[in-house]
Amino acid sequence: MKEILINVESKEIRYAYMNYNVLHDLIIDRKKTRQITGNIYRGEVKNILHNIQSAFIDIAEGENGFIHIDDILINRRKFEEMFDMEFEVDYQDNKTSSSSRDISKLLKLNQPVLVQVVKESIGTKGARLTSNVSIPGRYLVLLPNTPHKGVSRKIENKALRDRLKNLIKSFEMPKDMGLICRTASANATTEMLVEEATELLKLWEEIVEKFNASKGPKILHEEWTLLKKAIITAVDKKYDKILVDDPSIFHKCNYIYRNYEKEHPLIIERYHRATPLFEKFGVEKEIDKALKRKVWLPSGGYLFFDKTEAMFTIDVNSGRSSKEKVTNVEETLVRINLEAAEEIARQLRLRNVGGLIICDFIDMRSRKNQRRVLEKLKDFMKDDFAKCTILGMSEFGLVEMTRQRARESLLQTIFTQCPYCSGNGVIKNFETTSLEIERILKRLFSTNQKSQIEVTVHPEVDKYLKSNDKNYFITLAKNTQSYLNIKTDDTLHLNDYKFSLNGEAIDV
Repeated sequence: MKEILINVESKEIRYAYMNYNVLHDLIIDRKKTRQITGNIYRGEVKNILHNIQSAFIDIAEGENGFIHIDDILINRRKFEEMFDMEFEVDYQDNKTSSSSRDISKLLKLNQPVLVQVVKESIGTKGARLTSNVSIPGRYLVLLPNTPHKGVSRKIENKALRDRLKNLIKSFEMPKDMGLICRTASANATTEMLVEEATELLKLWEEIVEKFNASKGPKILHEEWTLLKKAIITAVDKKYDKILVDDPSIFHKCNYIYRNYEKEHPLIIERYHRATPLFEKFGVEKEIDKALKRKVWLPSGGYLFFDKTEAMFTIDVNSGRSSKEKVTNVEETLVRINLEAAEEIARQLRLRNVGGLIICDFIDMRSRKNQRRVLEKLKDFMKDDFAKCTILGMSEFGLVEMTRQRARESLLQTIFTQCPYCSGNGVIKNFETTSLEIERILKRLFSTNQKSQIEVTVHPEVDKYLKSNDKNYFITLAKNTQSYLNIKTDDTLHLNDYKFSLNGEAIDV
């Protein structure tokens, strides 16, 4: 059974997409981090950075948005990647490269601009903006500034592709406007496509009217809510049921579903049991697994997930399966890698990992087996809502891939940086801290004869010093006719310490 579980709390709504009792995807929507990707704004230019040909735009969402000159000029490659499509009409890219253009000739301070958010604000980075606006419907995407027509690559049936191509070519569109047929258009009738194209054109006219009538930064069009997206996904992907544990959201689901009930029989049910919804279906355990560095595979192998500044790395290991007696080592490694390919695709969705990703599979001798694993990974990644690009497998078993970064990852949503280790994940050991204290004491004793020095450390560090170095420190003090006292303070960081000389605190 394919189900969507919707758990509603005071500050968040969580959507769990279940495929036959297995958590397939997870979306967490928190009130303080309202998603704005796809929203269209009347913005105002607040700062122009000539050195990187970019500008900051006030869009009335707190942090100013960021736009680069490439997101102002029409860029074929960007459209192809953003919408996963092939253009029917070929056209020439701008003859003058963007690097030789001057953004100040396109934008002026306090100038009103119509922009769309293509990437959420993440951390200290403001939202990424573009002037190449697109308005997605359920079946079509309207391109108000681009006179091109295309069909999603995910529609592979040639006859169907040709039908859709001929159909959108026949639409009477305003000059310099285009359309893209989305994957869902494969199941739409001609009347449905014509009706939606008309609605999208009307919506664009309303956006332009609002832009011209408004003053100051303002939202002009808001993208579908996650609730509406969940219901449309359930209809398009033929889900069986939606379970909701909140009465208000339950009624909203039924209200939205009225427009689609003729297309697919979807059960929308209120969850009443005492056991929390996500606990009942094992979702909480899956979320806990997705927050851990190590994930076990059914065969006994495991995955390691690590994040660096430049990329996200996934290491596949044989684990407990290497202890088993096997007759065919190569086939065993292939089996582990195939399991890893499926779990990697699932974990990337659950963790919402974006950017550059490197997968280090277990080395396989056969190129045929390498292709088997690579094709499996590509197959499992097809179910991902995010745009993904996967390159080939290197001789070392490395696969490079990218995944669209639309919002914060699961780790960024749930965790904050540790104030203890500042996000490093490690702190200095007691021996290192003791050596630092020793160096400071030697420096102080060499320049301050017959002095009183007091050191304050964490109680755990003091415990280590008592059994290792305290007597040595006292001997250092006696050699210079000085006095040393070691105190404790449990509010100190394990790596921190304080010094005072003759009763006055000093900066060391």
